[in-house]
Amino acid sequence: MRNGFRLLALAAALLAAAAVQAGAQSYPSKPITLLVPAAAGGPTDTVARLIAESMGRTLGQTILVENQGGAGGTLGMGRIAKTAPDGYTIAVWHIAHATAPALYENLKYSPLDDFDHIGRITDVPMTLVSKTALPTKTVGEIIQWMKTQNAKATYGHAGTGSASHLCALLLMNRLGIQMTGVPFRGTGPAMNDLIGGQFDVMCDQTTGTTNQIKDGKIKGYAVTTLTKVSSLPDLPTLDQSGMKGFEVSAWHAMWAPKGLPKEVTDKLVAALLAALKDPKVVDRFASLGTEPVAPELATPAALRSQLASELTKWQTVIKSAGVKGE
Repeated sequence: MRNGFRLLALAAALLAAAAVQAGAQSYPSKPITLLVPAAAGGPTDTVARLIAESMGRTLGQTILVENQGGAGGTLGMGRIAKTAPDGYTIAVWHIAHATAPALYENLKYSPLDDFDHIGRITDVPMTLVSKTALPTKTVGEIIQWMKTQNAKATYGHAGTGSASHLCALLLMNRLGIQMTGVPFRGTGPAMNDLIGGQFDVMCDQTTGTTNQIKDGKIKGYAVTTLTKVSSLPDLPTLDQSGMKGFEVSAWHAMWAPKGLPKEVTDKLVAALLAALKDPKVVDRFASLGTEPVAPELATPAALRSQLASELTKWQTVIKSAGVKGE
């Protein structure tokens, strides 16, 4: 009798394994959800939608972008960590994935160990911008204005631990000032209020600021990379403007729930690599002041290594700033 039960259990296990294998080989057989842990209309949302469209063509399935902001992206990434690893729910997020453990003491997941790492997408430069009503015209003038105003000056950001928040923290640290923060649930709403003149300055990604600067809706002063950005040729770098070595970029990447079948991971990685070579994606990225990462960086191993390094870096920065997640 025991042998009979063992044979039945073995048969059931083999059938289940065969079903998983068959499902992986036929993947994807239905639309895929790509979660963005931020509000619609922001820079990460823009990156995700460009990638989703291209990857969908390669995979032969629609990739539906869903936005779930809140708690510095941890609500959305927490959902991904608990989702079945079948390849039908994936996420595009950015540098904030590396800041979460330093900001949230009771974080329910490990950014490094509770996800499958698919690959990096792009390293987006950031820009120092302001509302048009400020009297400043140059990077030197805006820096002096911020120093003089100090706590009277207001800066907007997309939520605690967001790329725009981190950039502002580094900037204030270098200048020895403490402006008053105005948090939003995503950069899209923050940009709308900056255009409306509701706060003074922001440090945000070129994917969200380039067109607004060119259209004269906000003022642009400098970029945060060590080299100038081709789409914004008139803006110097902060490094060139007296803040030697100042550098920060909002790197974006793709993750999935832990435990994807290898065949599914391989298909997602291949589709991501194809998207990063897609002329439409490359051209659109260029118009927004960024570019796809090199192919060797768009891999699971490279992303895991990058994330491990960033976790260590931002733990130090955030603790020294005394910032906690909300």
